[in-house]
Amino acid sequence: MGYVEVAHLTQTLPDGRPLLDDVSFRVGAGVVAGLVGPNGAGKTTLLRLIAGDLAPTEGEISTSGGVGVLRQFVAPPSATVRELLLSAAPARIRASAATLLAAEAALGDDESSQLAYAAAISEHLEAGGYEIEVVWDTCTTVALGLPFAEVATRAVGTLSGGEQKRLVLAALLRGPDEVLLLDEPDNYLDVPAKEWLEGELAASTKTVLLVSHDRALLANTTSRVVAVEDRDVWVHGGGFGTFPRARAERVARIDARRRQWEEEHRRLRDLTNSLRQAAARNDSVASAYRAARSRLTRFEQAGPPRRPPKEQNVRMRLRGGRTGKRALVCTDLALTGLTAPFGLEVWFGERVAVLGANGTGKSRFLALLAGEAVPHEGSVELGARVAPGYFVQTHARPDLDGRTPAEIVVEGLGLDREDGMSALARYEIAPAWNQPFETLSGGQQARLQILLLELTGATLLLLDEPTDNLDLASADALQLGLRTFAGTVLAITHDRWFAAEFDRFLHFGADGRVREVPEPVWESAVAPGSLRPL
Repeated sequence: MGYVEVAHLTQTLPDGRPLLDDVSFRVGAGVVAGLVGPNGAGKTTLLRLIAGDLAPTEGEISTSGGVGVLRQFVAPPSATVRELLLSAAPARIRASAATLLAAEAALGDDESSQLAYAAAISEHLEAGGYEIEVVWDTCTTVALGLPFAEVATRAVGTLSGGEQKRLVLAALLRGPDEVLLLDEPDNYLDVPAKEWLEGELAASTKTVLLVSHDRALLANTTSRVVAVEDRDVWVHGGGFGTFPRARAERVARIDARRRQWEEEHRRLRDLTNSLRQAAARNDSVASAYRAARSRLTRFEQAGPPRRPPKEQNVRMRLRGGRTGKRALVCTDLALTGLTAPFGLEVWFGERVAVLGANGTGKSRFLALLAGEAVPHEGSVELGARVAPGYFVQTHARPDLDGRTPAEIVVEGLGLDREDGMSALARYEIAPAWNQPFETLSGGQQARLQILLLELTGATLLLLDEPTDNLDLASADALQLGLRTFAGTVLAITHDRWFAAEFDRFLHFGADGRVREVPEPVWESAVAPGSLRPL
């Protein structure tokens, strides 16, 4: 059975700042543990350390039974389904597949290249490379409704984010690795797919460490919670349902220990000062003064207990602005290969939740409204003074890659440095001000995207799964920001809590029909065999 053990782990960032400081914990065999904490606290880095993608600055990490990894962003859009599934395969299969591909490319009429090719086939066979394709066939049928042979060369970019995630999850859950590291496994999944994941985790005997901000998923699947806060890691021995209370009690204990230390420090310092003054007048007190001074020095060298973790304070000021009464009009709009024609009018100030199963065209609808080239028929017309702002589901922002948050808001938007850093601080991105966008955590990238919506003055917010990578405090801040936003909002969501804030619901059905519904409809995913070519 697999396990994960971390001992005295310290990790520093490239700029020298400590991210994790002497942390130790263990996830035992067969345990499903939730890894929680604020965005940017180090959850993804911790998973990468356990996976072996990064080397720790100090400390040791041990695992057993093989480690399978689901990363936040599973694959580039140009990768094929086969490459996507291969990325989730055990290391030996990945290595043998790479060797076989190279030997195949070098194959010629000479004996040496033929022998190398034969050896590569033999190694791939022994590694289980051909056997795993039987598992992949089951996975593509579960996730896409089609056998592996029919989708192996299909580009990942033609699948929705949910289809990509479910495909990799199915492969990992059915694969040989006994330890699974799942980074935001529920992102992009519709509600029935989340329920499917909950059932799979409940039935699995694998050891699982998962990062998620979905409270329902954490409550329904975890028996341990590993919390990352303020460079520290601690383990709650119960499930997520009892975690908030356990955390509050822990913070209270830490705060009490800190106050006790400060009180004792004050007492020792006052005693030492008093004895020093007495020793200046009376030599017989000198030995007592030296003893008190030594005790104070040892006390100060031991240092105070950790401070309680800092509470988050994300402040989003989404302002918007007055536009024409009609913010959006769609006339006989049909997304090619995805939807039947439909009409839609959205008025200034309305909050419209866009619902439906993965693969029904929701993201392409928002991309079209944002001005991207999406094959369609019919027309889309934005109202007077409507300025769309687009939050991208997968955080694929080539325009931001290679640029730091400071460069994006100061140089890109023309803010002076003080105002730019103040804005980053409100969104708790200031500590990562000089990190390239692509190296930020998923939550930091999400908060930066929302900040850009604020600073650019968007009056129509097009939000594609905005809460997926946000921690709970940031999601609360977004909800509060949207309540006071003077503009119109269209948001794709599978978050039941977030959807309750909206006043209209536009449902994309698996049958291609788009219609307004009076309340949220959490429809099952696209039926097997109905995946439409794009």
